[in-house]
Amino acid sequence: MERSLSHIALFAALIAVLGFVPQIMLPFGVPITAQSLGIMLCGTVLGARRGALAVLLFLLLVAIGLPLLSGGRGGLGVFASPTVGFLLGFPVAAFVAGLITEKAPLPVGWAAGIGAFAGGVVTLYAFGIPGLALMLDKTLPEATLMITAFLPGDLIKVALAGLVTHSLARMRPGVLLSRN
Repeated sequence: MERSLSHIALFAALIAVLGFVPQIMLPFGVPITAQSLGIMLCGTVLGARRGALAVLLFLLLVAIGLPLLSGGRGGLGVFASPTVGFLLGFPVAAFVAGLITEKAPLPVGWAAGIGAFAGGVVTLYAFGIPGLALMLDKTLPEATLMITAFLPGDLIKVALAGLVTHSLARMRPGVLLSRN
């Protein structure tokens, strides 16, 4: 139990630290950040349940006003911005990434890569696109077209999540809670 709590807190901190990587702000108000890599890693390393809890802890800290989102954003106002769908999708994305990494009968790196793609791209976009459309008064096809700018970077993050998870499994198998 204590080990799980410390891992959850550590990965919530990892997401926050990845917010310090300089963001690229797109004209429609949604930044390209490294934080979605943290969301993917929460699932692929911690597993579905712990990964989602780490992300929920991170979002709680953001909601109470800590400026942990990329660009130093925080507070309840971020949940009324064009990023709201992505934020609400973060815990679900981590859960999906973790569930696939836990259950897929594949080598850990491949399972983590597929999990990171399913959670960190497919699931996150499923939440982010409607949120973006709603907040910017766009149609779903318009919002979908707007987020295509994220895809190349997100595919790089998927590969990184798979590689990092694979490396952790080889170097320190006990750290990889998604497969224990």
